[in-house]
Amino acid sequence: MVPVRNEERDLVPSIRRLDAHLRDRFPFTARITIADNGSTDGTWSQALALEAELNSVRAVRLERPGRGGALRSVWSQSDAAVLAYMDVDLSTDLNALLPLLAPLLSGHSDVAIGTRLARGARVIRGPRREIISRCYNLLLHASLGTRFSDAQCGFKAIRADQARALLPLTSDTGWFFDTELLVLAERAGLRIHEVPVDWIDDADSRVKLVATAVADLRGIVRLGTGLARGTISIPTLGNPSPPGLRQAGGQASGRGRLAGQLVRFIAVGVASTVAYVLLYLLLRGSMAAQAANAISLLVTAMANTAVNRRVTFGIRGRMHAARHQARGLIAFGIGLALTSGALVALHAASARPGRAAEVAVLILANLVATLVRFGLYRSWVFHRSARGPHPA
Repeated sequence: MVPVRNEERDLVPSIRRLDAHLRDRFPFTARITIADNGSTDGTWSQALALEAELNSVRAVRLERPGRGGALRSVWSQSDAAVLAYMDVDLSTDLNALLPLLAPLLSGHSDVAIGTRLARGARVIRGPRREIISRCYNLLLHASLGTRFSDAQCGFKAIRADQARALLPLTSDTGWFFDTELLVLAERAGLRIHEVPVDWIDDADSRVKLVATAVADLRGIVRLGTGLARGTISIPTLGNPSPPGLRQAGGQASGRGRLAGQLVRFIAVGVASTVAYVLLYLLLRGSMAAQAANAISLLVTAMANTAVNRRVTFGIRGRMHAARHQARGLIAFGIGLALTSGALVALHAASARPGRAAEVAVLILANLVATLVRFGLYRSWVFHRSARGPHPA
């Protein structure tokens, strides 16, 4: 499947190239579905012309924009044994298509993804996109405990039987759909196969980086909250978590308490990061980067301390609240030093970095600060009360 929206420049040459590759070099029967989601240019008429010209091509029109919605709609109605999609610009070398699909066709794996971040990948793209991509995947590892390396590469496949079980659990209709499906697949115990790819950045990409980043952060918060609260029920479809992640009998209590605190701390941290980024972007339009960073970090740090005090460590009432905030401000100082240093390094490396680059660097620095802050909260700030939530 190739989801498209206003892609009249790339659609015809890319589909013809893909059709030729499947016909001449691919040993399995395949169908190309062009999923036009809300195009307002000549994309749909081109898709119909390609359908009439090429036997392997099918065109589907969806009025509502959104890659995730297009994938869910088309995949849910497909009769294929394996479902796959790729971006219309063909940034990923088509020689990776067979290695992507072969493990699924053989039954070895359930999901396969192209990765630009694993050893063996060859990637040509600018530093801004590289930083944003790596920061996003680090955020996923820290907040949702993911193990796959690249959530955003537009080159993925899934066995149809597993897709039928997972697609009804997804709700995102945009760019976060990929991440949502991968997290659900991993939590369901499915085996995810990664293929290092050769990938060349499309200089005319339609992706709006800041808007997409904010939407992805909202998606992480929504998904993380649903998983933490148990409101998202995931069936066991494959092998559950590795034995090393299971709790040993005699240590279950202490480890379970720590795990619970960590899950709640991460959920609060993700929400704080979203608030921090939005506040920074709001303030950045009227003040310098360092000032916007300091104010945003101070406001969200105080809120973070208050929420963690109650939600993560279960402390009620006003006793020692001022002391906790004072100690939390010391943790804030460490975070400020890390993020300010990251900004200084960025501006030293680039005379005029864009907003997206600033936000990406700050998110990465905040991840490091968050790990430091959790250690300080547990061992010092809330030390006497770090034994889990108290009864209300």
